[in-house]
Amino acid sequence: MLMRDDTVELPDEIFRLLRDHIRDYCGIYFDDGSKFMLERRLSRRVLLHQFQTFKDYFHFLMYDRRKEGEMVEVIDCLTTNETYFYREEAQLRAFIDEIVPEIASRKTGHKSLKIWSAGCSTGEEPYTIAMMLMERGYHASYDIEIVGSDINQKVLGMARRGMYRRNSFRTIDDGLIRKYFTEETPGMFKITDNVKKYVNFSYLNLFDPYKLSFLKDFDIIFCRNVIIYFDVESKKKVIQTFYDKLRPGGYLLLGHAESLLNLTTSFRLVHLKNDMVYQKPPGVGQPAVPAGRTGP
Repeated sequence: MLMRDDTVELPDEIFRLLRDHIRDYCGIYFDDGSKFMLERRLSRRVLLHQFQTFKDYFHFLMYDRRKEGEMVEVIDCLTTNETYFYREEAQLRAFIDEIVPEIASRKTGHKSLKIWSAGCSTGEEPYTIAMMLMERGYHASYDIEIVGSDINQKVLGMARRGMYRRNSFRTIDDGLIRKYFTEETPGMFKITDNVKKYVNFSYLNLFDPYKLSFLKDFDIIFCRNVIIYFDVESKKKVIQTFYDKLRPGGYLLLGHAESLLNLTTSFRLVHLKNDMVYQKPPGVGQPAVPAGRTGP
């Protein structure tokens, strides 16, 4: 039923089917209070395909040969991405002052640092990681590989372009802006190629086993403010994926509002000087813990 020129009514029973389908597809869960948000944001997709009802649109998502491409559009409509450079400063200090040196101390032979920014949004987080490693000189003696992934194609396009407005620099020093960015137009800054070369961006659904099979052997995984949108079972599934993709002794860095409590006992909570992080237990012959102490 058409409600206004740009809105289609979303019945309760179709809302529940739709939200469960989205959860099964990518883990994001919408509670009952999100019904009108889904109705408002997805009505444009219903009307674009010239359907009269959400029931017809849901059938399209389930059975049409174009359903995979349409789900990408659905996720782009429903996900929001607000971030900036050097976000959550205490955790970043733990990363560069404590975690990276501890990992580096274990490296023998060919030296590399492999880091995954899961849910990277418009790219500020992986570029921040690259700049921090460059500031400490790790690029001179280590092969650095940073993977930025997201399920939103639109923000990945922005990340690949590497163009940012002043709002993205709310906590960054002006000296770093001058060093690692060029002002293309007034108020619009482009990340330099010497930072870009360390970061590869990829569209990734964390529930896609095929694409996940190409990711492995990470030293550190950042997944900040992503699993808060998942239900419990989806969280458990994604956390197990992160465990499998980390090297023994590798670290998982979550957002400060996120916890592994009641989700898994596979990781150990490590109390560092600057923050608390999660570590995959080291393998045989590796140090038991970094320069901190473990929690239960």
